[in-house]
Amino acid sequence: MMKIAIDVFGGDHAPGATIEGSVQALERFADVHLLLYGDENKIEAELGQYPGVDRSRLTICPASEIISCEESPTVAIRTKKDSSMVRALEAVKNKEAVCMVSAGSTGALLTGATLIVRRLKGVKRPALGMAIPNKAGGATLLMDCGANTDAKPSYLMQFAVMASAYMEGVLGVKEPRIGLLNNGAEAEKGNALTKAAYPLLQAAPIRFAGNCEARDILSGNFDAVICDGFDGNIVLKYTEGMADVLLSMLKAELMRDTRSKLGALAAKPAFRRFKRIMDYTEYGGAPLLGVDGGVIKAHGSSNAKAFCAAIGQARNFASGNVIAAIAQGISRLPDIED
Repeated sequence: MMKIAIDVFGGDHAPGATIEGSVQALERFADVHLLLYGDENKIEAELGQYPGVDRSRLTICPASEIISCEESPTVAIRTKKDSSMVRALEAVKNKEAVCMVSAGSTGALLTGATLIVRRLKGVKRPALGMAIPNKAGGATLLMDCGANTDAKPSYLMQFAVMASAYMEGVLGVKEPRIGLLNNGAEAEKGNALTKAAYPLLQAAPIRFAGNCEARDILSGNFDAVICDGFDGNIVLKYTEGMADVLLSMLKAELMRDTRSKLGALAAKPAFRRFKRIMDYTEYGGAPLLGVDGGVIKAHGSSNAKAFCAAIGQARNFASGNVIAAIAQGISRLPDIED
């Protein structure tokens, strides 16, 4: 049975959404056992709404404190030792759980994972990846998308190795094509960072597919796109915003007159499928790669469906042996000082 630690009180809709998502996960995945960290009385009250839940596959682990998004991440992790997030991270560190899931403060989770779970041997910086639906019907992993606003060439080389291991182990992509985010497809294009990183990615034990311009991120020609966390976060937020704007504009135009309304009615099944493809709740969360354990960051506004998907992602992460694959890949890289 695969044990997964849950930060019940992380997220905008906790504990309701996290408990409901956990219950859905127990129904969906027969091989998971959930460790629920948080206020015992409140957890029991939420679970009371689901009398049919399999209590033999969940354990309530009392934690008296909550880390909010308004707190300093480092201070919160160091002072709130009995918070639901810290206790869940400690479960991963102590191998009591194969992975943990939290929709709480991103900064606190990144800090806590680095200080508590700790980096894998040889990893210079852990990185956050996010799977984005692409034109080919699959997903492209954008990495880093926020953990490291400043990066060095050797960091990007390691990000590429970690992204390759994740795409193969979790999403089942054989020999994933890895691209380097740049302002041109030619090898000589870019700034000092990307120019120095290019030959490192060429020499790394991955399938390097060259530079990837922003317009090609979702083309389906790349399975993962590597960048520093500053550029990655901008791309991610822009993509999310653009998707919302396009859907809103399309809806407004379809409702403009009778003819377009009739056309919209006929095309409703296609629009429903398109919305499902673009729905972040289908993907669950973003893995933090490079630490010695599974850490999944669910979206702060996750509903029950999204949180259930994040638990499923944690399950796939553990069964895909991603940690071992990353460790092996990192050990094959040269030790570069930059």
